[in-house]
Amino acid sequence: MSRRILSDPVRLREEIAQAAARMIAEDGADYATAKRKAARQLLGEQRVAGEWLPDNEMIEAEVRAYQALFHADTQPRILALMRRLAVLAMEDLAPFRPYLVGAVLNGTATEHSDIYLQCFCDSPKDATLHLLNAGVDFETSETRHFNGRGEVETLSFLWKGQWPDRREARLLAGEVRAELGAPVGIHIALYDADDERGAVRTDASGRVNRADLQAVQALLAASDAGDSN
Repeated sequence: MSRRILSDPVRLREEIAQAAARMIAEDGADYATAKRKAARQLLGEQRVAGEWLPDNEMIEAEVRAYQALFHADTQPRILALMRRLAVLAMEDLAPFRPYLVGAVLNGTATEHSDIYLQCFCDSPKDATLHLLNAGVDFETSETRHFNGRGEVETLSFLWKGQWPDRREARLLAGEVRAELGAPVGIHIALYDADDERGAVRTDASGRVNRADLQAVQALLAASDAGDSN
């Protein structure tokens, strides 16, 4: 690839954000990977200073624009399915104070998205035992703490309608199979109870970064009423 002359940071950020948005919407790439690949597509192997790169909010705006243009007929339906599944999971995890984060919360979820939950527990081990007793076959890994203070234990599994043991979960599993054609990944990060006090904050646009069960239920009710997400 020929070297591109860097002269207009505003336009370059827009082009990188648009290219990254396509990768996120179509391939399910994460933001960091999509930004890196988009920059390489446009600039080859040139090293680019941070101020030439779009931030995640700019990329998210481009994801929304791309979905509205190319997936307006399917994306809202997929998002509603994912939020319904999140509600089921959060209802079962209610003793551990679950919050929804990520694309399913902010409204950009696609068939490639996973559900990300954060639980704030007096004893994270109790949440692990809760899933074990429910027969959930999960893997354990670590996720970076949202405040950047080390890492927290995270439980991950593919959801196929096996949990919670409720009729609603089995019915929803059929809808998920028909719409997505594949299981949905669920990731549950386990935080200490004290971390909850610093968890609920707004971003630069005034939106919350995480939402409790009642807030997610309200999002569902709003979409059922025909409101935009």
